[in-house]
Amino acid sequence: MSINAVQNANIAEERPFIAEAEHDGARVYALSGIWTTRTVAQVDAEMREIETRGVREPLILDVAGIEKIDTAGAWLLERLITALQARNAEVRLEGEGEEINILLGAVREASRRGEEVSRPKPPGFVIAALEGVGRTVYTIRDDFLASMNILGSTIRGAQMKLGRGHAVNLAAIFHQIDRMGVGAVPVVVLMSAIVGGIVAQQGAYQLRYFGADIFVVDLVGILILRELGVLMTAIMLAGRSGSAITAEIGSMKMREEVDALKVIGLNPVGVLVFPRLVALVIALPCLTIIANFAALGGAIVISWFYSNITPAAFLDRLRVGISLSTIFSGLIKAPFMAMVIGILASVEGLKVGGSAESLGRHVTASVVKAIFVVIIMDGAFAIFFASIDF
Repeated sequence: MSINAVQNANIAEERPFIAEAEHDGARVYALSGIWTTRTVAQVDAEMREIETRGVREPLILDVAGIEKIDTAGAWLLERLITALQARNAEVRLEGEGEEINILLGAVREASRRGEEVSRPKPPGFVIAALEGVGRTVYTIRDDFLASMNILGSTIRGAQMKLGRGHAVNLAAIFHQIDRMGVGAVPVVVLMSAIVGGIVAQQGAYQLRYFGADIFVVDLVGILILRELGVLMTAIMLAGRSGSAITAEIGSMKMREEVDALKVIGLNPVGVLVFPRLVALVIALPCLTIIANFAALGGAIVISWFYSNITPAAFLDRLRVGISLSTIFSGLIKAPFMAMVIGILASVEGLKVGGSAESLGRHVTASVVKAIFVVIIMDGAFAIFFASIDF
């Protein structure tokens, strides 16, 4: 006999059987054989056909002939009993042993709990609103604690080895500066020049009614150097580099590369987060300076063609209208904004689960949170500088 024939014979022996008979005015279904996960699929269609039959007499399920049964077989029996009882049939179980009773009880309890979970009571509007507020507060708390953990690890040092010395990877830092800083120069210059030109044109248009076109230089200089230059650059970096940090760390988390770093004794914060944070802290002030020059350049061109303010006159008035505090008040914000962008991006990246949907959700959350916090921080700095007359 061939191997396939032997296997087919074994499978034929290890299968469930259903025998139907009449006894004392009741319909009897005698169940026998092996009722396990491997075999119950062979009688599933027959069991469903029994569930749909018309029922006029009492039904007896004789399970004394069952040689072996597991949860799958017990679930099939429980489904048949529940379906028949739902049609007002009188069902009686005979020949059951302790094993079958335990399995049927467990399956019945699991089904009851599943029904309770699948049909939750819809909360009222007030309860739902309070629940949303509570979840948001807990999310903010968790994000704050995770951010402080990353910030503390970064301030302490690179910590490439878990608790064993410091090692700064300069190559990784310069690589990140090239990607986040040098790579962002074209888009930052273009955006800043356009915004600077728009501010100059709108300011000149309004000041023309008062014959004070020259004061557009003061308007553009103060607005760009104190607020818009650093703010626009930070927002651009949050969308460009913050999302990249979250996507990179999140992809490593999905592929369990972060866990692999821990297994070989490396600190994920030191390897993945520290170089990116240092690069952002260096790149954002440099990009802010470039953005300021680009915005002022765009304003000079527009003022020249729109208000006949020559570049020499623009620069002369700019030296009078601004001071060193105006320049430094914008640059002081840049490192703090860079830390916020990098920390929030890293926190969201480390929260990514095992699916692409989770990655996309956390990348979006990273950009939104970073831009929101950067704008709040810019307003807080503006109020602080005004209070100390800086």
